[in-house]
Amino acid sequence: MVRAVFETNVSGVIAVTNAMLPLLRRSPAPRIVNVSSHEASLTLNSDLDGPFSALLPSAAYSPSKPALCALTVQYAKELREDGVLVNAVAPGFVDTDSNNHTGFQTVAQGSAVVVRPATLGPDGPTAGFFAEDGPVPW
Repeated sequence: MVRAVFETNVSGVIAVTNAMLPLLRRSPAPRIVNVSSHEASLTLNSDLDGPFSALLPSAAYSPSKPALCALTVQYAKELREDGVLVNAVAPGFVDTDSNNHTGFQTVAQGSAVVVRPATLGPDGPTAGFFAEDGPVPW
């Protein structure tokens, strides 16, 4: 299970990003937005009495999301000279098949968090991690 989740959340992102790099480099406004989770925040999740302490521990999903955010930062550094803005987002607890529709946000609400960094102007941030209410601590 751990391998499968990392294949999707990390290796899959590398494969798709690398495949798209030639197109991104030719784009007038290249953006990469990696869909992460609040689970990626080591700051939030290391507070054992904080709001995320009640989440079920996972040796697969929870470690894969910080790995995705680390990858986001590496791509941001690598692609900065090409004008590619690379950010990660935490869309929140969205009502989807993957959580048996227990999320309290609609897909449209979760998608709004993803669209914002995809449409940033050229002076927008890169190597950031954002949620609906602003930056998420690493």
